[in-house]
Amino acid sequence: MKRSLSGIQPSGNIHIGNYFGALKQFVDLQDKYDGLYFVADYHALTSNPKSENLKSMTINAILDYLALGLDPKKSTIFLQSDVPLHAELMWILSNCTPISLLERGHAYKDKIAKGIKANTGLFTYPVLMAADILLYDTDVVPVGKDQKQHVEFARDIAIKFNEQYGKEVFKLPNDLILENVSIVPGTDGEKMSKSYGNIINMFLPEKELKKQVMSIVTDSTALELPKNPDNNITKIYELFATKEEVMQMKEKFMTGGYGYGHAKTELFNTIMEYFKEARLNREKLVNNMDYVDDILKQGAKKANELADKKMKIIKEVVGFYKWYTILQVLKVEV
Repeated sequence: MKRSLSGIQPSGNIHIGNYFGALKQFVDLQDKYDGLYFVADYHALTSNPKSENLKSMTINAILDYLALGLDPKKSTIFLQSDVPLHAELMWILSNCTPISLLERGHAYKDKIAKGIKANTGLFTYPVLMAADILLYDTDVVPVGKDQKQHVEFARDIAIKFNEQYGKEVFKLPNDLILENVSIVPGTDGEKMSKSYGNIINMFLPEKELKKQVMSIVTDSTALELPKNPDNNITKIYELFATKEEVMQMKEKFMTGGYGYGHAKTELFNTIMEYFKEARLNREKLVNNMDYVDDILKQGAKKANELADKKMKIIKEVVGFYKWYTILQVLKVEV
């Protein structure tokens, strides 16, 4: 069975942009691939979060993963920081990664353009992402369209390493993107992002979730007049509704007498119904953290075993004189 791998930074509760851009793919792929999915807490350090916030956000991310349908019986779910070889491989790969490649990084350039203070971690972020992917001989990486470049970078770095050492050590991964939902619009019509403050979080209490939906930006067209059917509300509604339901909403907008408030309420009710089971699952998980911790423990064990096996090959190819696997150092039986 081919292997699928991806991760999401623990930057707060997951929103519908994360879900439709990547997480839904994780769940859908569980029966088709050997899936490894992790919370990228090493990556989260590039924004210098407070330690208590990072811990809380990490727990929330895991709860969201599980509540939305990732099944530990089908997929390996773990924390990036529970597998130290991610960071070790990053260093090895850094020595065959051109600076010019990193300077082309969209994420780095976008944050600099927005005036966000850069650090070395932010600049070298793609190398760690390449290590995440290459360490497990990944076949496909389900990602949002905006993350496509990172998979391309992982391929470039793998090719550089293979050429430098004259051996096909790393498999070249491919991205897997659902084009029609790859970039989810936020409440202001721009890409949904926590940093833009335009998210809809499916796990908020009902009143707070409704407030987010009702904040969707619209024009000031009067209730009785026809309206542009391709507005921010219908663009988000398309993620949840059937083609027939979307057409019905658009027809009501074009006919007139159907206000934006009506449409927002209809969207809110649809979101609540769509995530009804996930919201209930999350409540149960919060009350059973021992179960959650056991999933992470088992996931870390399997991920370390896979990473350890690959790192043996990498270190031998690189030419390290004497090496021990992380499991040998920790005196864990393999």
